[in-house]
Amino acid sequence: MAEPQLSVRSARARDLAHRLARRENRTIADIVERALEAYEDRQAGREPAEAFYKRISRETALDFDLAADLRHGHGDHEGLEL
Repeated sequence: MAEPQLSVRSARARDLAHRLARRENRTIADIVERALEAYEDRQAGREPAEAFYKRISRETALDFDLAADLRHGHGDHEGLEL
């Protein structure tokens, strides 16, 4: 069965996809998929974890640093006691 194809009538988009594929050593399909996924994430309103924690800290007037808290060491989980 033939692979589905996406046709784009933009020479600029084609050139950019080819250039990125060569530079990243990936297929054009992979470049296009990643670009569309990144676009979807941005449009869906998802934000990176770091930005989320900074925003929550500002909004709640709490001062916490998740990375520092994790580095501080919560130790290994001992698992369930059976």
